[in-house]
Amino acid sequence: MIEKLKYVTVSGPNNDIDRVIDCYLSKYEIHLENSMQELSASLSDLSAFQEVNPYKDVLAKGKKYLEYIDTKKIKANPDMDLDDALSFMEEEIFQIDDLNTRINNLKKSLEETREKYNAIHPFVNIDYDTDAILALDHIKFRFGRIPLIHYPKLQDYVENNESSIFIKCDTDEDFVWGVYFVPESEARKIDVTYASLRFERTFIPGYLGGTPDEACEKLEEKIKNLEKHIANQEHEIEKNIIEHKTEIYSSYLRIKRASDNFDVRKMATHTVYNTENYYIICGWINSKDADKLKEETSNDKNVILILEDTNGMDDQTPPTKLKNPKLFKPFEMFTKMYGLPAYGEMDPTIFIGISYSFIFGAMFGDVGQGLVLVLLGFLLYFTKKMNLGYIIGCCGIFSTIFGFMYGSFFGFEDIINPLWLSPTQAKTKIPIIGELNTVFGVAVIFGMFLILLAMIFHIINAVRNKDILNTFFDTNALSGFIFYGSLTAIVILACTHNPIPAGFILAIMFGVPLLLIALKEPITGLITKEKPHEKTSVGMFITQTFFELFEVVLSYFSNTLSFIRIGAFALSHASMMAVVLMLSNAENSLAHANWFIIILGNIFVMGLEGLVVGIQVLRLEYYEMFSRFYKGSGREFIAFNKGDK
Repeated sequence: MIEKLKYVTVSGPNNDIDRVIDCYLSKYEIHLENSMQELSASLSDLSAFQEVNPYKDVLAKGKKYLEYIDTKKIKANPDMDLDDALSFMEEEIFQIDDLNTRINNLKKSLEETREKYNAIHPFVNIDYDTDAILALDHIKFRFGRIPLIHYPKLQDYVENNESSIFIKCDTDEDFVWGVYFVPESEARKIDVTYASLRFERTFIPGYLGGTPDEACEKLEEKIKNLEKHIANQEHEIEKNIIEHKTEIYSSYLRIKRASDNFDVRKMATHTVYNTENYYIICGWINSKDADKLKEETSNDKNVILILEDTNGMDDQTPPTKLKNPKLFKPFEMFTKMYGLPAYGEMDPTIFIGISYSFIFGAMFGDVGQGLVLVLLGFLLYFTKKMNLGYIIGCCGIFSTIFGFMYGSFFGFEDIINPLWLSPTQAKTKIPIIGELNTVFGVAVIFGMFLILLAMIFHIINAVRNKDILNTFFDTNALSGFIFYGSLTAIVILACTHNPIPAGFILAIMFGVPLLLIALKEPITGLITKEKPHEKTSVGMFITQTFFELFEVVLSYFSNTLSFIRIGAFALSHASMMAVVLMLSNAENSLAHANWFIIILGNIFVMGLEGLVVGIQVLRLEYYEMFSRFYKGSGREFIAFNKGDK
């Protein structure tokens, strides 16, 4: 169902906009329209609001604080004043920002200390005072590393050259770390040689004191102290937030409401006269809330409220707000996947809720597996709030029902007697075709009735839109309904071995509707007195009409045969479970059955076939039924808030 809406326009003095939004509009779900675009053609002295939302920064920080607390266990204060909320949040932000500043300074110091540690650690094997090395005047030193693959060349060079001493310190999988010493006079030449051997210099910080090993110990101790101080400061932040969690959450909600209300300005406009200026807000509201809002603002002299019904508003396209019973609401997911209905178009949610579950059950009829789907689906829905889980649960109910009708329980067909038939055994004689599984014939006839029902929906939509062509002469209109209804009646008469009407009557039943479909454009033009956009010669018209009619008849035939898949999957389910029972040796005796294979086979069939059947049913819904009556060209109703009801 689509909720009936009214177009609302609210205006008043500019300086009163915040009060009106907070006191009145925020209580209701209103889909706002851009007032500047809506009214610019009728009013020239309009301007958009340019103010920046003053609550965004406070709100962003408040949202970070909520990460520390479980809001589900907090009862917020709904009556908190905005000034009190802002004052409290600003004070809280000041305290936490001060703690964050300390943490940032400590982290910066920690990063610098770690860099020093990483620089000196590879040289812990040097048993010399670092500061003493750094203070050398006539001997040059170079700390660094050389790739492991080039280290043998360096060894050869050092052994054959007495101008430098290399002290190896540490080794990892890629590099050898060390330090070499050279006389000051030879430093430039030796540096070039070491560089050619891929030696990479590392600069050691000064004033560490002691040997590299002693310096690393001091740096490790400093790192631990800094990490401890950071953890303490972070704990202080968490402690502060938890102590004031109720006030923080209450303040956040109140500021968020103020922020959402302020954002209404993005969709509003105001006049730019020299005298007093007025704001204008336009949008859509459901009829029930519209009456309440009108009554609530009736005595407010600063509020001008105008309500307009959708009737006669040809230049306005209302958004779509779905309103279905709770039993069918999760199936709105399938409707939205195809496209929201346009305002005034039929909402197919209830139809798809019933037909999808019914067809799924017919294709996947098994008492045991159906009950598993019920338990699993509703468990997902009530614990995870998954709409798909609810749909699976509903499908499981119909699977269980059809399981009783087919006499199938986890694939076993000899435990319960079928209330209707066994898909693999029931046969029916069909004229011309011969003997056929009953489920195939029933599936086709059932599909024909669904197609007729979709045509009725098409006619209803056309009547609502006052569309003559789609009411009487289209393939899915009254003419198409009569033609396909006649075909359905003939098929039923033939299958039940009843006499078929005479050829003259058949010619009328099929010929007249096809003739009306063929001449739909000329007839519609005569009724509406509209001239065709392009003139077509008689020969071209006849040729085009012939191929169109051929395509129409062919599409009726192919659409009808699509429903054979209902019977085919009912048979395939029984066949797949028969294979499982055969592999588990349970065909003849349960005493010697392999229950592991039975359980594993049932899980496999439920997973694989359940997924395939779900997709195939959705395909039938969209391509064989929705395409006949449903466009799905609507736009969603999006309230600027969730309402505070």
